[in-house]
Amino acid sequence: MARIGIYGGSFNPIHFGHIGLVRWITEHTDLDEVWMMVSPNNPLKDSSVLVDEQVRLEEVKRVVQDIPHVKVSDFEFALPRPSYTANTLRELQRAYPTDEFTLIIGEDNWTIFNRWREWEYILENFRIMVYPRHGETEGNSIRYEGQGDTRVLFLSQAPYYDISSTQLRAQMPTKTQNANK
Repeated sequence: MARIGIYGGSFNPIHFGHIGLVRWITEHTDLDEVWMMVSPNNPLKDSSVLVDEQVRLEEVKRVVQDIPHVKVSDFEFALPRPSYTANTLRELQRAYPTDEFTLIIGEDNWTIFNRWREWEYILENFRIMVYPRHGETEGNSIRYEGQGDTRVLFLSQAPYYDISSTQLRAQMPTKTQNANK
């Protein structure tokens, strides 16, 4: 049995915060591997700003290729869209029945976790690691006490990276700006 962390995201674009966090998780948690699950279509995000999924997948592979215990996955590409995490985790369990999956999310997602489709199913069946973002974790999050075990782990020792893909996209010149140069 392998303990596998599922670190899903659009990675649009991937940045040093993603890379730093995945390195930290592989070095400081009990996970055997982290799979960076490139999401083709997150239902909570604007798909009109997404770079082609194959381009994002190849970029993530290129960036993390030398990081031990990290794999890049296109598992969601074959699933119905939009990509719902509960569906992905259910299908991963079917495909890899001997492995144990842990969901890795940022605290910005944890604060809206109750808006996720089948969030109760995820809490009941999977461990969740929450990494720091925006200083919101402890105050606004769902509290869950599993059956005698800790189902939600706050990675309070993880480094905080003050960057997001949204910020990076906002700083990039648009195609219109490039055409006018």
